[in-house]
Amino acid sequence: MSEGVGIDENQFEGWGGLIDAINPIKGKLNFLLIAMPVAIYATYFAHNAALAFIASMVAIMPLAFLMGRATEEIALRTGEALGGLLNATFGNAAEMIIAGIAIFAAAEHYGSGDTASGDDMVQVVKASLIGSIIGNLLLVLGLAFVWGGIHHKEQAFSTTAVGANGSLLLLAVITLTIPTAFMLTTENPQDAIIGTLNLSHAAAIILIALYGLFLLFQLRTHQDLFATDGTHEEVAHMSNKEAAVLLIGATLMVAWMAEILVHSISVGASELGLKPLFIGVILLPLFGNAAEHFTAVTVAAKDKMDLSFAIAVGSSTQIAVFVAPLMVLLAWTQGVDLSFDFGTFETIAVFLSVLIANAIAADGKSNWLEGAMLLGAYAILAIAFFLHP
Repeated sequence: MSEGVGIDENQFEGWGGLIDAINPIKGKLNFLLIAMPVAIYATYFAHNAALAFIASMVAIMPLAFLMGRATEEIALRTGEALGGLLNATFGNAAEMIIAGIAIFAAAEHYGSGDTASGDDMVQVVKASLIGSIIGNLLLVLGLAFVWGGIHHKEQAFSTTAVGANGSLLLLAVITLTIPTAFMLTTENPQDAIIGTLNLSHAAAIILIALYGLFLLFQLRTHQDLFATDGTHEEVAHMSNKEAAVLLIGATLMVAWMAEILVHSISVGASELGLKPLFIGVILLPLFGNAAEHFTAVTVAAKDKMDLSFAIAVGSSTQIAVFVAPLMVLLAWTQGVDLSFDFGTFETIAVFLSVLIANAIAADGKSNWLEGAMLLGAYAILAIAFFLHP
């Protein structure tokens, strides 16, 4: 896509593009939108926390897909730099909304004296961030390698993208490891908590600044290093107005479903016999990122591995060095003690995930066996989180 793509807005009349975007016949995933009224009914009328939890989690999946559709349509009217920034920003919008609402819920619980519920919400935030990083690195990249490898014996992708994303992910692992080590090695518990929080706040500011520099490097100063081979002619299906309405509407619906999800997660998890840690690490990223996962896998089958890699690993990078620090700073403003001390077990899981993903992708080539290795690692971690007390 070149700068200033010419699109004649006069070709769009009425709201046909928007209607097609949410039409279940045109997009099978839209059938899951039926989960929205189910979640609303279960929350405000039936008062069934388990049903509300399941339905709201399912509803986020098609809504996140619609947000992605709208973002892609808007990005067609912009240059590559702004288009890439839009896709990066809204690609993880569902996770940001869920984590943000959980932080506000934690502040509300702490304010009312319900420390246990506040602690649960903080754990959900930490677990969902960890789960998004692990899920994209192992599950999504693994599925892309396997599905692409079935259709093509060997595939290649940009080693520059591998190096840049891999370095940032290693930096993120350091940011998770140091506060955890600080907490474990400080004898006075109160000093450990205060010191870890202060360290996390400083690290969050540094990480966000570095992510801004990464975007500048990728989208402006060294844009040619990340350019993909070949031209991709994309056709717009919506007007600017339709895309904006879809993006705003889908974002508001995701926020509503996320609020229902967060406020039903404790009771719902208890009724379903699931631990908040497992829900946050495995289930929330799985449903929140499902549409993005599908895109990464399908483009891999078309041998567009640069795009597939950008979706899978780029999403993990953004979670690690932008979304997680942003949530730490947001919690700071709300008086919620959210630090980068995500726990020893969780930190080790992220470290190993980054390690194996970097090792397998280092040569810029992939096949189905390497994908199977990533999926195997994800399965082992998923079982571990399910059994973790």
